[in-house]
Amino acid sequence: MAGFAAAVSEKGYAAATIADIVRHARVSKRSFYEHFEDKEDCLLASYAKVAAEIQECLVKAVVANEGKAWTEQLDAVLAAYVAALEVAPSLTRACLMEMAAAGPRARKLRREVHESFARLLREFVKQARAHHPELRPISATVATAIVGGIDELLLAQVEKGPQRKLSKVRDVASELIRAVVRGS
Repeated sequence: MAGFAAAVSEKGYAAATIADIVRHARVSKRSFYEHFEDKEDCLLASYAKVAAEIQECLVKAVVANEGKAWTEQLDAVLAAYVAALEVAPSLTRACLMEMAAAGPRARKLRREVHESFARLLREFVKQARAHHPELRPISATVATAIVGGIDELLLAQVEKGPQRKLSKVRDVASELIRAVVRGS
């Protein structure tokens, strides 16, 4: 998957070949095909793996910050999210940039991942409301819109180049979620 990310970073998804991927991964084509059907399958597997790892980081951040004010928890979760994305910038870039344009299977997986993140967001808000009933619940549709908006902000930052830090997105995401649940 790291080889995939490097090849896509170098040439873009459309132009990257299996030969490019295996060259970067330092494996044979045979090894590649033992794990993936084709380049799209590699993209989907990479995206699913990154999404699962990030969700795990988010859950750990929630647990690690239990008992804190909901705003502190939110900021810790978003900081963990951005940190997880910044660990492997090439893979993050490949996943963010290519999933929207890679075809119907990729769009379906992307939508499923967004819905999963939206469920996590709704659960976070539900838990926050247990201690702060003044906060507004959020619907599945609103949570999906927030997740999609955050994804679009991340994509915009990533498109600007690797030197762009994603902390700006963290701050905007925090502001957005706070505004929605406070009703402001």
